[in-house]
Amino acid sequence: MNALQTILDDRALAVVRAPSISDPQALAEALARGGIRAVELTFTTPGVLDLLRVAADAGAVVGAGTVLTSEQARAAIDSGAQFLVTPGLRPAVAEVASARGVPLMMGALTPSEVMDAIDMGAAAVKIFPARALGPAHFKDLLGPLPDAKLVPSGGVNTSNAADFLTFGAVAVTAGTDVVSPAAVASDDWDGIAERAQRFVTSLSPKGTS
Repeated sequence: MNALQTILDDRALAVVRAPSISDPQALAEALARGGIRAVELTFTTPGVLDLLRVAADAGAVVGAGTVLTSEQARAAIDSGAQFLVTPGLRPAVAEVASARGVPLMMGALTPSEVMDAIDMGAAAVKIFPARALGPAHFKDLLGPLPDAKLVPSGGVNTSNAADFLTFGAVAVTAGTDVVSPAAVASDDWDGIAERAQRFVTSLSPKGTS
């Protein structure tokens, strides 16, 4: 399964930042029930490599986020990560992703950073923090860079997700509004599935599907 194509088809991925995750398989399945099949587990969660392995072994479309070093990149891929995400420009991570044939979503904010990410081989560019400049920033970036695959992260929710897509984003990132640390801590898989479904529904204009 091509992880990037899954993200593009769903127009969304979920990023999970939580102190702990008791059941990554159940989490991934809950998100998939809601219509978000790709899930990013981050290196800010202790034991993330084990979590990636469990989710990947269960067939989830899972990637590693907050990847900062080549060592983390290699370890994540060895643990089953099907895509990598960085918060900013990380040339060493890009080298590993390219060598291993794993899609990389590299973080950027400015036009220069977006161009650098593309030059490093990023399959898509995560615009972070997206809340800083809002949806109109995507239209501005795509003026000179019409072929860039841009994905907003940070501050994306049901009230503005469709606007980012309207202004040219190829997909959006669902964060704590869909997968809150409290919901993960309480194993509220049904609640996460419901919020994921509401988020996906909001991606169409006026909430239509």
